[in-house]
Amino acid sequence: MVRDSDAHGGEGDRGDGDGGDAEPERRLVGGWEGRYYEDFAVGDVYKHPYGRTVTETDNVWFTNLSMNLNPMHFNEAYAAETEFGERLVDGTFVIALAVGMSVIDVSANATANLGYDEIRHHAPVFHGDTLFAESEVVAKRESSSRDHVGIVTTELRAYNQNDELVLSLERTPMVLKRSHAEPSAARPTGWPEGIGTQPEDLE
Repeated sequence: MVRDSDAHGGEGDRGDGDGGDAEPERRLVGGWEGRYYEDFAVGDVYKHPYGRTVTETDNVWFTNLSMNLNPMHFNEAYAAETEFGERLVDGTFVIALAVGMSVIDVSANATANLGYDEIRHHAPVFHGDTLFAESEVVAKRESSSRDHVGIVTTELRAYNQNDELVLSLERTPMVLKRSHAEPSAARPTGWPEGIGTQPEDLE
């Protein structure tokens, strides 16, 4: 595997350079921990990685789990006679999926979501559609009651594979400040202390 520092060569090259048998230096390298409050700037747009194809299974399971009794989501014979000609994907699943896709960039370090506003379904989603999501920072401010977080508002937009806007909404999480977090390569978010490779294992 090539590290970022190796890919450019030069003095930072970690290879042995002369074809020798020297062991490469082992080190713990921190992964992506998400953005902290200080990292957000109004006007920034984050195009979230990885599109997601919506399947019939997604729709059937979500409809059953949420007890949505509208036959547009589970009755093919009924849906075939509507203007859409087939079943529609449950709109609340589309919301959940788009929000989930945005977490990696927006709320991995959120301590709470304060609200979802201005939710609009602009176009239907069908089985087999692939969705992509992006978020634009529209506001940020310090919390008046909690020193360790700030409040960030983003507009989340989801598109299908034809670049058609299918969903938009605003969401407002409270995001942890970097100065109050303790991210480390040895103990990333979600890991208990002492699990996996430790610094002393590399000495």
